[in-house]
Amino acid sequence: MAKEGVKAREVKRARLVAKYADKRAALKAAGDFEGLDKLPKNSSPVRLHNRCKLTGRPRGYMRQFGISRVTFRDMALAGKIPGVRKASW
Repeated sequence: MAKEGVKAREVKRARLVAKYADKRAALKAAGDFEGLDKLPKNSSPVRLHNRCKLTGRPRGYMRQFGISRVTFRDMALAGKIPGVRKASW
């Protein structure tokens, strides 16, 4: 499980990206790279990293479900994910 501060930092980055999205797009279209440089670093969408919605784990993220592989396996075996069954062959 990730530290609460790390998860909070990622949420803050997502808020900054949403806040400055329009301004960033306008500056890019105008070619004003000095103006872009003055925006906060964390407002760039490149700095976002996918994390598990339940545990905050940064690795093994499955986009389709929004959770990590470890959490996915636990939930699938418990039958908590509709339409997913454990393969047995």
